[in-house]
Amino acid sequence: MSGLRPDLSVIADHVAPGSRVLDVGCGDGALMAALRDTHGVDARGLEIDTANVAAAVGRGLSVVQGDADRDLAGYPDKSFDYAILSQTLQTCRAPDAVLDELLRIGRRAFVSFPNFAHWRVRLSLLVGGRMPVTGLLPEQWYDTPNIHHVTIDDFRAFVAQRSITVEGAWFLSRRRVRGEIAANLLAEHAVFLLRH
Repeated sequence: MSGLRPDLSVIADHVAPGSRVLDVGCGDGALMAALRDTHGVDARGLEIDTANVAAAVGRGLSVVQGDADRDLAGYPDKSFDYAILSQTLQTCRAPDAVLDELLRIGRRAFVSFPNFAHWRVRLSLLVGGRMPVTGLLPEQWYDTPNIHHVTIDDFRAFVAQRSITVEGAWFLSRRRVRGEIAANLLAEHAVFLLRH
């Protein structure tokens, strides 16, 4: 879906029309608005940043301020068709607990994250000896919201250990979906569709 960040576009293309969706860490609501306008989705959002909450509400979206690490317990089991966590997993204090909550709340969960094993990240560490600052990871080490540096292979092992079913996986380089071969080295972002 054009106009969306690449991982959000992949998610939007794979959400069934008419679904109920909870977007956790929804930002300004861009994905929710696209799903509502093109797929007739009943979308709800949870966002920690007050300015983003205001922007999303300004779009006519149902978004509440909250923290993924603390505020998911109040949602009933299987109350959504999809729970979405895009570019937020690596910022959670307890990503394992947040993922458990997503799979409890939603029948399926989309999770997207930057791949910290991408070759540019590796090269930056190897050559410069410093944490990388790139267009996709623009913050310095001391002010980044990323507290858990996850790789595609880390995430695959994590879901396998927890017997979580991967229904789909997409690996992105720039705006292009690439194949699974060497994704841990060549993909900048990953999107997984999960279910218990």
